[in-house]
Amino acid sequence: MLTTLVMVGLARADDLARQGKTVFDQHRQAIVTIQVVTKTRLSIGGRGDGGREERSEAIGTVIDPGGLTVVSLSAIDPSSLFSRLTALMSEEGNTLKVESELADVKIMLEDGTELTAEVVLRDRDLDLGFIRPKTPPAQPMPYVDLEKSGSADLLDPVVTLTRLGQAAGRAHAASFERIAAVVRRPRLFYVPDDTITTTTLGSPAFLMDGRVLGICVMRATGGGGASFAPLRIQGDDAAGIILPAADVLKVARQVSGPPSSGSLSNESPVQ
Repeated sequence: MLTTLVMVGLARADDLARQGKTVFDQHRQAIVTIQVVTKTRLSIGGRGDGGREERSEAIGTVIDPGGLTVVSLSAIDPSSLFSRLTALMSEEGNTLKVESELADVKIMLEDGTELTAEVVLRDRDLDLGFIRPKTPPAQPMPYVDLEKSGSADLLDPVVTLTRLGQAAGRAHAASFERIAAVVRRPRLFYVPDDTITTTTLGSPAFLMDGRVLGICVMRATGGGGASFAPLRIQGDDAAGIILPAADVLKVARQVSGPPSSGSLSNESPVQ
């Protein structure tokens, strides 16, 4: 009996792995690296520095054949973190002023091609940023169709996709997550368990049948924004969550423009 149970468990694991690989092969080309150059100027009590320039990378998910890409805003824009720090300093009687701007944004594709891009929409409440190539791509880009979405329940398995850092050759990677909680108020979102995986902010999460569940973002309360933190941050003020695809799509539709310039369209996704 014990042998039978072990064999059944291994068969289920193999089946889950096959499903995960299918999802990976179907969607990995839509997962891109976002390279940003951020200029930040800081002053306390009227005294400030000359500013500094920092380069960083984040994960983006292409959601339109024209290259419209969604990211976790907190992964590319430090101003949300600084807003919390400013509030704390003000409570202590200090005047803190932070100015931050994205000086350069690029979308890096799987073959190393870099597309000069710009941030076209920010939603700080949902921790979403939308990036679009300044020049429409010559060919339709592989993308994740947010309209083909689904929902998950407690302890359901999902697959998340990401790209690793430069040291790992920016290879695409996949992880299995389990839904640890389904929060329905004040809005629906999913909380993954605390197992350490390669999942990062900006990673899309998929159901085992290939439908998209949502995008990994940071949810923060208490008047502050999210910080440059891994997905596995849990506490009273911040938590890594999976925001449903329907909510992401609703915000994305605010980006106007013809399909050729990267707006959402009814074209079929490129596999």
